[in-house]
Amino acid sequence: MRIGELAGVAGITTRAVRHYHRIGLLPEPPRQPNGYREYSLRDAVELARIRRLTELGLSLDEVRDVLAEDVGKDLAEVLTELDADLARQEESVRERRARLAQLLRQTDEGGTLSAEAPVSPALAALFDDMERTSARLPGPEPAMAVKERELLALLETGSPGGDRGWLDGMMHALRSDPEAITRAYAVYTQLDELAGASEDDPRVETTARAIVRSMPEGVLEAMTAPSGQEPEAAGAGFEAAFFADFAPAQAAAIRRAIQLLQERTR
Repeated sequence: MRIGELAGVAGITTRAVRHYHRIGLLPEPPRQPNGYREYSLRDAVELARIRRLTELGLSLDEVRDVLAEDVGKDLAEVLTELDADLARQEESVRERRARLAQLLRQTDEGGTLSAEAPVSPALAALFDDMERTSARLPGPEPAMAVKERELLALLETGSPGGDRGWLDGMMHALRSDPEAITRAYAVYTQLDELAGASEDDPRVETTARAIVRSMPEGVLEAMTAPSGQEPEAAGAGFEAAFFADFAPAQAAAIRRAIQLLQERTR
């Protein structure tokens, strides 16, 4: 058989046959006096076997190992490992598809994702509640509401797996209180108004107390429960960066609110 006939019998291209020759996967027969290579039936059998193994998902290096060693034993071992690897890939694909389904649910009517997405279904539901609340209120959405969503998305990303119990508890508490988000938007507006104020502005204390009043009891419990510690990222560096992102009067109001909340828990 010539190379074209060999490739046709095995159902692959002549280019693939030549590639297998180059990498030493398929022995290359010597050229005949007429300059052509003649392939035997054994070559076709080996080539067909290579194709079957690659279609199972083996790499060419793995195929080479199977062909070079004791066929029965090594093939069984390789296929067992391949089966386990495919099982892991299937699980990974299922997880990725589930994540993609979440993203599709988070797209708007125009087919675009929000600035905070992708986030978990629970956080996406909270953001939906926030957007519906904003739509009912007059005027544009407060800038502080956008900042709040960005912060929650950041904290969720930094609190993977079982380390995000405190965040889950906080989101549950917010969604369980029908008026919690409405109160939050009133506070967002007050914080926006402090953007150009000084730290000794009397509205700082007023806003701090409004922050405390706006928080459902469940939120405070979730943030202070021993089983719901905040993420490790919330250290001194994170705290400094967090407050640096606010105007001075806004940062002062938030610091004062934290102080008031700590006094409530003593």
